[in-house]
Amino acid sequence: METYLNLMLIRFGLIVGGLVVLALLVFAIALTLKRRGKLDEVRRYADPVMRAGLRAAARRLEGRRSGASWSRRQDGQR
Repeated sequence: METYLNLMLIRFGLIVGGLVVLALLVFAIALTLKRRGKLDEVRRYADPVMRAGLRAAARRLEGRRSGASWSRRQDGQR
């Protein structure tokens, strides 16, 4: 049991460490774009993508609340 808990702790640490590295990378990219004056241009292109992603996520959440299972939605039945 102790070995299992140690493995779970290591897994959790790796996931959190990866998220921290990812956040630092995104911050560094944003800082570089801001210094070069291209952050507004990137925002203009990223805004429609983010809106579409949020709409898709909202539709997916609404589908889960309707009670239909994923397999039923795949078959075209609602």
